[in-house]
Amino acid sequence: MIVHPQFNPVAVQLGPLAIHWYGLMYLAGFMTFLWLGRKRIAVLNHPQINVKLLDDLLFYGVLGVILGGRLGYVLFYKASYYFAHPLEILAVWQGGMSFHGGFLGVLVAMAWLARKQHLRWLQVTDFIAPLVPPGLAFGRLGNFINGELWGRPTDVPWAMIFPGVDNLPRHPSQLYEFALEGVLLFVLLWLYARKPRPVGAVSGMFLIGYGSFRFIAEFSREPDDFLGLLSFGMSMGQWLSLPMVVAGVLMMRYSTLQPRLNPPTSAGRAKRGGRSQSNEKGNS
Repeated sequence: MIVHPQFNPVAVQLGPLAIHWYGLMYLAGFMTFLWLGRKRIAVLNHPQINVKLLDDLLFYGVLGVILGGRLGYVLFYKASYYFAHPLEILAVWQGGMSFHGGFLGVLVAMAWLARKQHLRWLQVTDFIAPLVPPGLAFGRLGNFINGELWGRPTDVPWAMIFPGVDNLPRHPSQLYEFALEGVLLFVLLWLYARKPRPVGAVSGMFLIGYGSFRFIAEFSREPDDFLGLLSFGMSMGQWLSLPMVVAGVLMMRYSTLQPRLNPPTSAGRAKRGGRSQSNEKGNS
């Protein structure tokens, strides 16, 4: 039987300064976002999607994650408690963030930034969609290191005991989500976005992919003790993921009616260079 290593949540201690693993996971997610974003900028070759915009996307995206994540947790998970204790909404150091709330916060932030930069909202979300899963992967690794968001009891050979919880063998659901919502979703989106797609298609694929993978992973994840399972035996995470899948399907349908506004890659232009030099010059 595998036992969770119970990592020290502090990765580095420099006198009074403690650097936590979870903080390092956030930093890794941000750095990966910028690194992959530069690669996307080079491929898209769009005059308004540049490094300056990438920096703004990260800054406002982080604000959206924090504000939306906290408000989402308050409204989706413990609304009655926080309405009775409104000042505790500000106590973010006590924990309590919601991915789905953070996702909505990011959408609002991206809409504002798109309007400011005179871009279509879905152009912006199409650009950042493949950059998000690595951050989700690092976040799930942080959950695993901290021994939180553990799975349901099971008898599978790779079951893990989390001593901080109890002595029952459980699914290492954090690692499932790391693999599905992080690694696999990234590979799918990165490959899908390599070719020019209609506006909204990459965003729709993200919604379908994340919503589906999260829905599946929730079957192995222990539901929040203050909520338990809801209607039809589904968790809150599953109920919040279903609208994402539906919205993704509708967005993919909408995208089929849109032009392929994403410019072709330099490789694609080079292939057509022999056939039409004037076209190559017009897109350089």
